[in-house]
Amino acid sequence: MKTRIGILGLGGVGGYFGGLLAKAYKDSETVEIVFIARGKTLEIISESGLKLITDEAETIVFPAVVSNDPEQIGKLDYLICATKTYDIESSLETLRKSITKNTVFLPLYNGVDAPERIRILYPDNEVLLGCVYIVAMIESPAVIKKVGPIEKLFFGSDSAPLSKLKALQSIFEKAAIESSLLENIEAKVWEKFIFISSLASATSYLNQNIGEIIASNSSRALFVNLLQEITMLAAVKGLDLPGDITMKTINQLEKMPHSATSSMHRDVIAGRNFELASLTEFVVNEGIKYEVDMPNYTKVLETLLPKMPSEEAL
Repeated sequence: MKTRIGILGLGGVGGYFGGLLAKAYKDSETVEIVFIARGKTLEIISESGLKLITDEAETIVFPAVVSNDPEQIGKLDYLICATKTYDIESSLETLRKSITKNTVFLPLYNGVDAPERIRILYPDNEVLLGCVYIVAMIESPAVIKKVGPIEKLFFGSDSAPLSKLKALQSIFEKAAIESSLLENIEAKVWEKFIFISSLASATSYLNQNIGEIIASNSSRALFVNLLQEITMLAAVKGLDLPGDITMKTINQLEKMPHSATSSMHRDVIAGRNFELASLTEFVVNEGIKYEVDMPNYTKVLETLLPKMPSEEAL
């Protein structure tokens, strides 16, 4: 029997890594890649494939199956989840017919609250922890553009069978995905979250890209203050993070394309729903829970909340 891997969410993360998997296993007898898509994206991929654009090349890939119908999607062995965090519950509820008791979830969302939210929906399933480092975005429906050389995927679990983890790692390796199976995955996920949360909050609050933040003393100071607040929260929660996490994150920011920004910032600019709850509000609420002062995160949250589109507008 083939190992069937579903890709839920074909944005920068799901589209790029899902595209690499679809390319590698196009004619495979052992692995089948399923894209879960709808609307224009479904229509375009069905007719002409998913286009991946990098600094070096353009590639068009076709999955074994592309659909939003659970009957066509079929039963899944692994489900890689990469939608926006505000879509977690609604998107996963629609896939109940494709989820068996043996389906393993790999969440690759921006936030850190996703695994617990998935476990509430599917309490009997293994839910891994995972995160990625990549600068990629939707250029147009079914067209994913990746900028720069960074494309790392980390995952792990303290409860999933090692055989399942190693099987997935082997699948990634054969697709030329730079992935690492980690024991201390929670710390790595939080290390990524510290970066993405502070970046998303700063870029969206300031309405500036990475280069503009680096070039401005006041903007850079806000980013550093956000970093310090969320790092203190992580420390109080008892996470084993590098001692130089703040400087490491600043260096990481400086190495990124200066024209790039966060996906949350792009959504704010476009007037779309954005991940304020998982990337900013979650940090403020955790600060209250653990009695850690969050003045800068609170300021960002209070400024961005009124910019959230109304339910009627979505």
